[in-house]
Parts: sequence; structure tokens; C-alpha cells
Amino acid sequence: MKIIISDAVKEKCPNLCVGVLEADVKNTEMCVPLWEQIKQAEEDFRQTYSTETLKERPSIAATRLAYRAFGKDPSRYRPSNEQLVRRILQEKELYQINTLVDINNLASIHWGYSIGGFDIDKITGDRLTLGIGRAGEPYEGIGRGPLNIEFLPVYRDATGGIGTPTSDHERTKIGLDIHRLLFLINGYDGNRKNILECASELQKLLRQYAFSDGGNVKLVF
Repeated sequence: MKIIISDAVKEKCPNLCVGVLEADVKNTEMCVPLWEQIKQAEEDFRQTYSTETLKERPSIAATRLAYRAFGKDPSRYRPSNEQLVRRILQEKELYQINTLVDINNLASIHWGYSIGGFDIDKITGDRLTLGIGRAGEPYEGIGRGPLNIEFLPVYRDATGGIGTPTSDHERTKIGLDIHRLLFLINGYDGNRKNILECASELQKLLRQYAFSDGGNVKLVF
């Protein structure tokens, strides 16, 4: 899958680096050992951050700044990385979806990045272009219904938008029938070392829990 960052996005966020991970996988409804790791990560997170200091985490702060640069209010359309850890700090249960989505969430807790997760076989064409959402552009967020993506960064395939840091699209979501996975680590902080380490953790989790060899990783910037 070829990932292209548009000039419009580069102009607003010149430090953006995207970690791209493709892998053959097998999904399951739930993995108990994985959830034990997630529960430990939740507890560790509560000991480290509060709802106020959360915004100072570099990966989250950079994503919020990017939203403002695009013209979107990050407090109204919270990026998924911030939504996730706010639930933890508010003592709310995390949603258990399926093993691959849960792997995504665990890595996001650890590294603070918004990580898009897609079924490659549901993507139209062989490339995704990261652009800026347009007024009235149709988009159905997973579990959210129609989502106003104007001024949001959005990955588009040949059919239309499939991913934003706030919510991915229903059309390409990860289900139990998935065979080929695409993770996109949205590194608005430009920290290539951390992005690669986040990708390495995802590969390790895929090997442990998703019957995968971990796939391949590259950076796009």
C-alpha cells in the first residue's frame, strides 16, 4: 500500500511522520492474556497522568496542535488517542472489540499515538492519500454514524475517506474475517524513534496474539 501525504497537509504539519505496518493476520474475538496486559497498562497510566497533564504528553499535544492548524477544535473532535486514555483516567471501562483492535489500543496507550487500523482487502486501490476533509464530505465513523470531517486530516482511497485520527470509517474497519492488516501510526510529533518503537511493539503483539510474523514497517514523511 502506497501512502502519500498531500502538500496541503505537509504545509500545515511539516514534522508529520507516519509509521506504516502491513501484515498477514488472523483475528479472534478476545484474547485473555492480551487483556491482562491492557489492564496493567491502564493501572500504570493512572499512576502517571491526570486529565490535566495528559495534554502535555508530546504525542497527544502534537496531534491537538495539528487539529488547530487544520482548523478543527480538538476538544470537540477529540483524536482517538486522547479519547482512549481519557476513558482510563475517568475510571471507565475500555471497549473490548476484537484482538486486533485491542492490540491497536494497547500500543496507543503506551505511545500516545492515534493509530488507524484497516482491512487492506476492503481498501479501494493500492494507495492512500492523506488530505484535509471538505465541507459536506460523506463519512461514517465506526460506531458514530455520520461524522463531520471538514478540516480533519483524512486518508482517502479511490472511493473516499477511510481514516481520521478521530475515527476510522465503517467501510474498512477490522472484523473477524480480516486476512491483511494495515496500521497507520500518525506521528504528528515527528519523533521517528518513538514511531518505530511503537511499530515494533505492534509487531511483537501481532506475533504473540494474531498468528502473524509481524509484517513489514516503513516510515512516510
